[in-house]
Amino acid sequence: MKVRIEIDENMSEDEIVIRCAQPDERVLKMKRAAESTEGDPEIAFFKDAVQFYPPLDSILFFETGEHNLNAHTSDDVFQVKMKLFELEEILPRKFVRASKSAIVNVKHIYSVERNITSASLISFAGTHKQLYASRSYYKLLKLRLGERRFL
Repeated sequence: MKVRIEIDENMSEDEIVIRCAQPDERVLKMKRAAESTEGDPEIAFFKDAVQFYPPLDSILFFETGEHNLNAHTSDDVFQVKMKLFELEEILPRKFVRASKSAIVNVKHIYSVERNITSASLISFAGTHKQLYASRSYYKLLKLRLGERRFL
């Protein structure tokens, strides 16, 4: 394996490129290591007049309510003062869109009850909370579930 660093003073952002014939376990480990150096974004969560900063790993899913965006943990619900599409852009890869109104953390999914004609029901480990994944987003969800051990 060759490793090299190229310096380009004109670049505005660092970039890591991995070239390989076939992505094997070793290559995927390098990819995960490179991605993990960035860390999770800091997102403020609100409940009543109190601001919280729970770790993103504790979030099961985000879903839009009537006029707000809610973040669900296994035993609590917080509000997030962002739009769903803005949140989707900054969240790490373990979060994936499940419907027009929801983003789910694939690390917490316990089961997906597949329904060919309508939305599939997602259940989470250690809680009664459930979420529906629409058919149009199911393919990406299934792909991320397959990658789950690498996230």
